[in-house]
Amino acid sequence: MADTKAHDAHDLLDWPFFEPRHRALATELDAWAREHLAGAHGHDVDAECRALVTALGEAGWLRHAVAGTDFGGATDVIDTRTICLIRQTLARHSGLADFAFAMQGLGSGAISLAGTPEQRARFLPGVASGRTIAAFALSEPEAGSDVAAMACAARLDGDAYVLDGEKTWISNGGIAHQVVVFARTDDAPGARGISAFVVDADTPGFEIAERIDVIAPHPLARLRFSGCRVPADRRLGASGEGFKIAMRTLDVFRTSVAAAALGFGQRALAEGLYRARTRKMFKGVLADFQLTQAKLAQMATTLDAAMLLTYRAAWLRDQGRTVTKEAAMAKLAATEGAQQVIDAAVQLWGGLGVVSGQPVELLYREIRALRIYEGATEVQQLIIGRELLREPT
Repeated sequence: MADTKAHDAHDLLDWPFFEPRHRALATELDAWAREHLAGAHGHDVDAECRALVTALGEAGWLRHAVAGTDFGGATDVIDTRTICLIRQTLARHSGLADFAFAMQGLGSGAISLAGTPEQRARFLPGVASGRTIAAFALSEPEAGSDVAAMACAARLDGDAYVLDGEKTWISNGGIAHQVVVFARTDDAPGARGISAFVVDADTPGFEIAERIDVIAPHPLARLRFSGCRVPADRRLGASGEGFKIAMRTLDVFRTSVAAAALGFGQRALAEGLYRARTRKMFKGVLADFQLTQAKLAQMATTLDAAMLLTYRAAWLRDQGRTVTKEAAMAKLAATEGAQQVIDAAVQLWGGLGVVSGQPVELLYREIRALRIYEGATEVQQLIIGRELLREPT
């Protein structure tokens, strides 16, 4: 099989978006991943995900997903370029390792951004060390892209909020120790009436209603809250600020979804190059054909274009800039482009490309969800169009 090292990894690190610390981290992580992430996934996805969180925590990689050096984080502010480089590197080696890292960041991001010092001290060190697993519960059966349609409710009752309702498509559902839950507190209509809470998984009234199996196995579940009492001091930020907190959290990690897609695409290109160079055909090899060369050229160009958009967005955010449009462009280009690259790699592998367990077959299943979660492609198009129309003529 192909080496997991992408053909252009060193070229990427030479780009002016990065500082020496980014280059050192990416090189160190690639070496760690080669040693610790080799081999096929097992059949017990929950157990493997728990093991990956532990391994990533013990190696210190999860510290980059948490903000605050006093709370276990590597830096006081989450560095977007670092998050992207980590996800891109992990995705080249293991989709589930990327998932495990990303969900520790997304699941605790609202606490990093909006938690009080006491809340951050209570929840973040365990996430950064890999001792506890985090989750982010925003979507509902009738409220996915339209967050304002949220129905899960939180009613203040004395010194606690009582949660009733459901959440679905929740990553780490079933294995998380703590979940950031967004619920309607009726402070105002629509998105302005939503608040955020940290809920322990063993809280009475909180249950896993259903485990959800998807084409790329990840821990996923539908959650149910029935008279679930959550102490009022578990609310993040002010009442009614939940939507803003959710969007700020997604703003941090949306660009990293693009980076994960790039990692999958880089692995697919490496596999395609390996197949083209080694597949014997008509007294030569597959790479001898101009059609193959054209396909490989298109794959590489698609990835490089998306990579430039991704790290432009990451760099801008790290400079303190608002990147609503740029992050949407990056996610759109990277996820759609990686899907095309992976499909082309499957085609280059021919019949072997659709054999269960082959690298390109695994990549084909991994990439599909990225075009949907944290804002589907169509939502990114709407965001870009809206932002363009807001710009002065």
